[in-house]
Amino acid sequence: MRSIGEMARDSGLGVSALRFYDRAGVLVPAWVDPVSGYRWYEPEQLEEARLLARLRRSGMPLADIRLVLASWSGADTDLVRKLLKAHLRRLEQGLSDARSEFSALRALLDHRENVMTSLRIATVRLSITAPRLAAAVDAVRFAASTDPELPMLGGVLFDIEGESLHVVTTDRYRMAVAQVGIAGHDGSRVQVIVPTPLADAMRALLDGEGPVRLSVDGDRVALEAGGTQAAGQCLDHDFPDYRRLLPQVAGRRAVVEVAAFRKALETGPVRSGETGAYDLSMLRVEDGGTVTLCAEGVEDPNRVAVNREFLLDALTAGARDRLILELGTSTTPIAIRRPDDEGTFSILMPVRLED
Repeated sequence: MRSIGEMARDSGLGVSALRFYDRAGVLVPAWVDPVSGYRWYEPEQLEEARLLARLRRSGMPLADIRLVLASWSGADTDLVRKLLKAHLRRLEQGLSDARSEFSALRALLDHRENVMTSLRIATVRLSITAPRLAAAVDAVRFAASTDPELPMLGGVLFDIEGESLHVVTTDRYRMAVAQVGIAGHDGSRVQVIVPTPLADAMRALLDGEGPVRLSVDGDRVALEAGGTQAAGQCLDHDFPDYRRLLPQVAGRRAVVEVAAFRKALETGPVRSGETGAYDLSMLRVEDGGTVTLCAEGVEDPNRVAVNREFLLDALTAGARDRLILELGTSTTPIAIRRPDDEGTFSILMPVRLED
């Protein structure tokens, strides 16, 4: 017999998906250990699991998947063919509808006044202390995107307004924000996206204690520190309005000792992500204000699943012995905040669990 882990490896369905389809009565294991609850499958169930994985990847509704699996091995395949044809027709209609909506959205974009362009065309000269700017870049660098399909996220946003500089990065799955005070700016808002290689070069100049000068001339940005300069062209893109992505309602808060919490994450229970390419930690905030890791198989409506590697990165970027974790529902972002600096924080998107 095959264990659930072997079935997941060979079928293309994750362990969590196999558990879900067992509870749904779609793919029931041949035997379940009454003591451990561990699931075992007959070898011939592998073909059915692979078929289920294909149907799942196509987005077929669960009700239709049941009928396809029930009819697949029969002599009359007419029902299966009709179900596949109907699903393909739905997909084609959905794609046609999506194309129409996207066409309308592009037309709206073409006629919309581009406020962000005016924010980029400016000349700015400001002063900032090297340690503060270094700390801001360090706090956000981990969340910068490396996806070539989204070049507008492949940099560090410098959002200059009044006496504040917000440094922001996001890769869609996480976002980091740091705020630092500046001097010498007249108050009008200016935004530039500094390519990550240039941001790294700027960071390398920030080892001193004194002030440094940041300048923006149209599409060019430069940092001068101790007689050395790092300069280059800004990305010619608009960064998303990160303020709209911030959680509007505070979740349940818990203060964590970072060293102990990191160890718990690294050694505690995990769950495989959808593709098996990453591990999930399942968190919940107890009534006493402590964060616990939910063990595999524990059903808890208040648990929140998060990419463990992303959370460990956020703890490192937090650069404090204690941090505040803010958890909402299983579908709302998780915030990691500094107790002494509310302007610097990171946000992680939770991972949806099928079961």
